[in-house]
Amino acid sequence: MESKNTKRLDSIKAAHQSERTRSSTRMEDYLEIISELVELKGYATTLDISRYMHVSAPSVTKMLKRLDQSGFLEYEKYHGINLTKKGTEIAEAIRQKHGILLEFFEILGIGYDTANQDTEGIEHHLNPKTIKQLRKFITFLKANPKIINNFKKI
Repeated sequence: MESKNTKRLDSIKAAHQSERTRSSTRMEDYLEIISELVELKGYATTLDISRYMHVSAPSVTKMLKRLDQSGFLEYEKYHGINLTKKGTEIAEAIRQKHGILLEFFEILGIGYDTANQDTEGIEHHLNPKTIKQLRKFITFLKANPKIINNFKKI
């Protein structure tokens, strides 16, 4: 029994690579918001990001500097914010994960609001292999609607 508990503790420890995981998740959230704003309005501002992220403008400025230094965006204070190719690729990967998870939750019969909230909570933490398998599973289910219908009857 102790080895099972030890494995679980090790698993929790690995999943919570504390600051690095939280930090990269936060960075991905910013890239996702910036990408959505640019697609919607043609540009993103510190104020827009602040509103959507529910953080202060100085916090946004601090993160924008980090993202700029990391090569994810081109940021010039008081000017427009643009994602670099590297930033765009990460934002697009997050968007794809989001869509796959939403589609999966929809098949499970979870309402949109709950599914969207859950997706935001886990989209950054899934291994690309897991997302790939989920995509294959969704494709399989859609090719076999009887399975989905039988599941929905349960």
